[in-house]
Amino acid sequence: MTYTPEPIRTIFTATRTCYSPDDQVHLAYKEWFDYLDKPHDKYPNDAIRLLSRIAAMKHLSVLEHVTFTFGIRGVSRSLLAQLTRHRVGWSYSVQSQRYVNFETEKNGGFKYVMPHSIKKDKPARNEFKAAMRNIQKAYNTLRDMGVPQEDARYVLPNAAETNVTVTCNLRALLDFYEKRSIKAAQWEIRELAYDLRDALLKEVPDLKYIFEAVTGEVE
Repeated sequence: MTYTPEPIRTIFTATRTCYSPDDQVHLAYKEWFDYLDKPHDKYPNDAIRLLSRIAAMKHLSVLEHVTFTFGIRGVSRSLLAQLTRHRVGWSYSVQSQRYVNFETEKNGGFKYVMPHSIKKDKPARNEFKAAMRNIQKAYNTLRDMGVPQEDARYVLPNAAETNVTVTCNLRALLDFYEKRSIKAAQWEIRELAYDLRDALLKEVPDLKYIFEAVTGEVE
């Protein structure tokens, strides 16, 4: 959705602040361009080389100066429970089951995420869909009986979809990626880790060198 303007330049300025006698104005508006003018065979310029080296040395506090905000849509409440375990460097705004009405006649009912292992097996898929229909029916019935939304939601499953707006700094995002992109992670949050990485690198391609330096993962 949004991110810190000129994130590479911001990280560069923060990095050079630690090692230079000059102030940030000089670093951001003079030294920055000096580094950009120095080409390299491996890196686009000397600034990227420096930041890759710093990242490989695990001097990662400089990455906290840039943040990214993502709109995450249509994920399960099961994923949400895992995602919100990442606290330091993260902020969350979550679609409320208390204030959003999930009755069939109001908003078409609740949507849900079906795991791949169930989706590919017809008997399992049919059983899962039947369970979701029964839950929807129970939710509708409770609301018809006058039960408030905040209490009727107790019957909604982990599979229920939700939307989340998240903001995180780059260091926190890299930590999340390292933990959630591995094979041991559950499929849904692993796919989210890849999606966040891809969205980030699409907007700021040069960040791939920092990703590679921290995670060891090379495209």
